Parts: sequence; structure tokens; C-alpha cells
Amino acid sequence: MKVKKFDTMNVVPFIDIMLVLLVIVLTTASFVAHGFIPVDLSAAKSSQKIKDQKNITITIKQNGEIYFDKKMVVLEDIESKLTGLKQNIPINLNCDKNVKFEKFVQVIDILKDKNFTNLSIITKK
Repeated sequence: MKVKKFDTMNVVPFIDIMLVLLVIVLTTASFVAHGFIPVDLSAAKSSQKIKDQKNITITIKQNGEIYFDKKMVVLEDIESKLTGLKQNIPINLNCDKNVKFEKFVQVIDILKDKNFTNLSIITKK
């Protein structure tokens, strides 16, 4: 019986295993929470950075869902969430560019009824 000489190593199985592991890592990495609510913001030329301070963020997603500081609420609950807050607290409005304008106006109307004046509209530059 003739013994075969070992000149090279077959790396094809190693590459196959690495590609499978890469697919698993990329698939699971896409499901990791980002820590923010994804919204497609409108663009504005006059955008400014927001200073780090205690503020309230109200987010309106494309499908009409409203979030009050990352907690989903209905439009009627915003008014009760605002009670007890100082009227000069900064409120950031984070609205998807494809949301019906009516929903945005309803939120602004609630804030104006409660006399909140320190409002910012979040946009991308």
C-alpha cells in the first residue's frame, strides 16, 4: 500500500464553517436593540445639536404609533403624562417624515393647550 504524501492542507471545510458562523453573527447582530426608536426624520438646513439636559422626547412613527420617552402611548394619554411637569422643560418632537401631518398637529395642539413653550422638532441635517 502506497502512503500519500501530505503536501497541502484542505482549507475548504474551514472556509465553509467560517462562512456559516459569519451568517449567524450577522443575522443575530441585526436583531440587537439599538436603544432608540427608528424614525425616518425630515431634513432641515437649520438643524442644531441638542444640549444634554433633562428633556422629554415624543416620537411619532410612520404607522402613527406615539412614544412618550420610549414608552408607547395613545394620543389621549399624552395630556395625562404632561401633568406635573414644569412648563419650561425641553420637549423634543421626533416625527417620521411620512406621518400624516394631522397626527403631528394633534400632538402640538396638546402641548400648546398645556402651555409648553420649549419645543424642538428633531430633524437630520
